[in-house]
Amino acid sequence: MMMMGLKFQGQVPFREVYIHALVRDAEGQKMSKSRGNVIDPLEVIEKFGTDAFRFTLAAFAAQGRDIRLSEDRISGNRNFANKIWNASRFTLANLQGYDPKTPVGRAEWTLADRWILSRANRTAAAVREGLDQYKFNEAASAIYQFLWHEFCDWYVELVKPALYQDQDPGRKWTAQNVLARVLDASLRLLHPFMPFITEEIWQALPGNEGSIMVAPFPRFRPEEDFPREEARMEKIMQVIGAIRNLRSEMEISPAKRVETILYCTDGETLDMLRENRSYVENLARTESLDFRAEGPKPRASATAIVGSVEVFLPLKGLINLDEEERRLRKELSRASDELARARGKLQNRDFVARAKPEAVEKEREKVRALAEKESKLRESLERVEGWRKE
Repeated sequence: MMMMGLKFQGQVPFREVYIHALVRDAEGQKMSKSRGNVIDPLEVIEKFGTDAFRFTLAAFAAQGRDIRLSEDRISGNRNFANKIWNASRFTLANLQGYDPKTPVGRAEWTLADRWILSRANRTAAAVREGLDQYKFNEAASAIYQFLWHEFCDWYVELVKPALYQDQDPGRKWTAQNVLARVLDASLRLLHPFMPFITEEIWQALPGNEGSIMVAPFPRFRPEEDFPREEARMEKIMQVIGAIRNLRSEMEISPAKRVETILYCTDGETLDMLRENRSYVENLARTESLDFRAEGPKPRASATAIVGSVEVFLPLKGLINLDEEERRLRKELSRASDELARARGKLQNRDFVARAKPEAVEKEREKVRALAEKESKLRESLERVEGWRKE
């Protein structure tokens, strides 16, 4: 090809060559008809869709490493496509009457707006860098992490109060504008990996014409780089995550609102949390949110530490300590018995010698998981016993 290009065209036909990875089966074996482990792309596409298949191949195409292809991985990326579709349906449902060319009123970007715009900005830079350097797995990972764990998991929830109210049309239009802009840019970044779903959704967004294939590819915009807002929003998200974890550990119903106290001696952090209390109240489902910089710390409370912030969930009225202690003792006894049986199995020389290596490793993983579960149950039991004494 090189010689023919020079001979007949008088120029070098290409200057860069990309050698892609070898696609193997889930066990790392080379595919062959004799082994019966050949994965038919047409069957995979029929079962999971072209976009999920393409994204899987790109996501695991690390330079210098072969791809271990399995249906579980493709299925996971089909779930990613479903996540995008559902977030897009939510967005389109909340853009009724929205015209990107006709602003309504005057409203400043909120902290959440600046955070998501800045994160989208950095994601555009990361995807561009990955594609330019042929690190397709890094580019795919950047847009995956942003869309699933930041846009869908956080911003869609953070923006709902502004979308669901009609008292402030300017705030609502600004929320719609940021939501539509970020989804639009995300679809363009994802298009090289998932061309079909992105085309379908992009054409449905207000103001878009033609095809996403010829739309400008997003690039880093210095005017939308907000590192200070990113750091602030990250702190708020950590506090919300800590409250959610405490609720989960105490098995408090997600529907039940809880009293929450945030104790912090750092005045700047405390003021920032107080200014953005609505995010914590809505996403952590708090009944009351109290901010304290000094004074005695609450007793008989579930606690978590997030940097300089201490999170307290007073348990009075939330759980029955006697019943909770009985439940934990029962679970601890069950976990200890299961752990003893699993360890006994590994101590059996016949089992270790005769079983397949995968089975032995699976049993070891079971022991590690049970040991961790037992340790957490002991900690929870000690905590409840301490609360009863207070």
